[in-house]
Amino acid sequence: MEIEAYIANQAADRQNILSDIHTTIIKNDKSVIAGVGSVMGKEMIVYKCKGVMKYGLASMKHYISLHLMPIYGLKTLHSKYKTLLPLANFQKGCINFNNKNEMPIEIVREIIIDCSSFDLAKMREEFLKSRKALK
Repeated sequence: MEIEAYIANQAADRQNILSDIHTTIIKNDKSVIAGVGSVMGKEMIVYKCKGVMKYGLASMKHYISLHLMPIYGLKTLHSKYKTLLPLANFQKGCINFNNKNEMPIEIVREIIIDCSSFDLAKMREEFLKSRKALK
């Protein structure tokens, strides 16, 4: 399925915000390639860098979810945006929200700019090395 078809298949009241977030990610992080795929059994738009998922954008039954792998690994980013987005529901590596009031596109742009410089493949490699060293 193409990204445009994925967005068009969502509830009408979600299509604009999904499209705006998708465009924001593509414009502000040139390292990613987007496509529709399955993550944790859920179909979503997946943004990969060097074959590793960096972001995911999903329209779930009761909310929209923006997965941000850099905030999963960087507590400073997680804390910063949890403060800036008090109406959104934060998990370890994703932000769940219902509308643009809970997730203003200006803040999404800022998040993506902050996350764009992180090389997740390198972070994963360093993490795996540190786990090996502990064994």
